[in-house]
Amino acid sequence: MIASPSAEFRDALLASIPNMRAFAISLCGNHARADDLVQDVLVKAWSNIDKFQEGTNLKAWLFTILRNTYLSDRRKRKREVEDANGVYSDRLSTPPEQYGHLDMKDLKVALLKLSTDQREALVLIGAEGFSYEEAADICGCAVGTIKSRVNRARNRLAELMHVETMAEFGPEPLTGAVLNQSASH
Repeated sequence: MIASPSAEFRDALLASIPNMRAFAISLCGNHARADDLVQDVLVKAWSNIDKFQEGTNLKAWLFTILRNTYLSDRRKRKREVEDANGVYSDRLSTPPEQYGHLDMKDLKVALLKLSTDQREALVLIGAEGFSYEEAADICGCAVGTIKSRVNRARNRLAELMHVETMAEFGPEPLTGAVLNQSASH
């Protein structure tokens, strides 16, 4: 149970507000933020009145609360990202996992419908990340042949999977790399 404050305590608390506000402004450099900080201190002091010992230095107690509140808020704000309009948080959404699984399943089925040469070239370039030159060495053919196989394979996959744009396909990164023509090296 919170103790009832004495009239002397209330008066001293109210008298400390201008000094706390000045100190808060010196800490944060912003008048609106300083007013919020002082308000937080007043609420904390009022709700913790039972922890204050009458006869001790109220001003020192209040300024300690103010400083600690400021430092705690500052540490917290370092870990936060300002996102006033929600733009950042909108990008942080995580798509449901089942779509990625289903997309991967569809990709595997479509890959099996490609010719062996096209599938091999596409997997080396799109999924494994080899350059065209490296894939050509692995397959024992010219770089132009690999580029042609990859292009035909991507077009055929998009046709088999009824995909016109990457936005229609989904967020799964491996399948996106295989289908994305701009991922070519």
